[in-house]
Amino acid sequence: MSAALEVAGLCKRYGDVGVLDGVSFRVAEGEIVAIVGANGSGKSTLLRCCLGLLRAEAGSVRLLGHDLSRLRGRRLRRLRGSGALIWQRHHLVPRLSALANVMHGAQARSDDPRLWFRATSPAWLRAEALAALDAVHLAPLAERRVDRLSGGESQRVAIARALVQRPRLLFADEPVASLDPRVSAEVMELLIGKVRALGLTLVFVSHDVRGSLAHASRVIGLRGGKVELYAPAERLTPAHLRSFYD
Repeated sequence: MSAALEVAGLCKRYGDVGVLDGVSFRVAEGEIVAIVGANGSGKSTLLRCCLGLLRAEAGSVRLLGHDLSRLRGRRLRRLRGSGALIWQRHHLVPRLSALANVMHGAQARSDDPRLWFRATSPAWLRAEALAALDAVHLAPLAERRVDRLSGGESQRVAIARALVQRPRLLFADEPVASLDPRVSAEVMELLIGKVRALGLTLVFVSHDVRGSLAHASRVIGLRGGKVELYAPAERLTPAHLRSFYD
């Protein structure tokens, strides 16, 4: 199976502080991979390097067969559009409606300036955004401002926005960490269900040991910026993953 993501010898520093130290792994197309590790182990930095939002000092990242270090400008932006990042804090526009926020997902795949404003957006985009909201069970709240939604509803809007981007590869940085346990489980099940239904590749960061084992086909364990675990989830137990938080 071809690789959606290949990371080799990745090193990243912030000033004098080393964050990633020779990180290497491969994610096949259609695979769901969990990244676990304590705070400060380099998980979020790794995701940003994988999507080209940060430049590493050494090593390489191949995203969908393309070496990120060789791309600049429009070519890099276009490749980034093939991957979507779902943040823990949603990064939605509070004063806009759920529908308007979801429509913004299309900006990642087009330079058309009409997509910036709902009033000038084409009808097909509105229909696609409504369908994405319906897919995450939020169509009745399409016109509600995001700052009037609950945390779980806001994160579902963020998932819908990512779907409108039409990515081949999804990254999620602790997407349910700010939610209560019940809502967290519901949103994560929804995300995993959409990923599997669409045949997408997913790399997600999580502190939920049992959830990581339940959803992922493979788990990467980071400690001190190094990969100390890279194994199929079926071979692991919760005790294996808890050791990364000791």
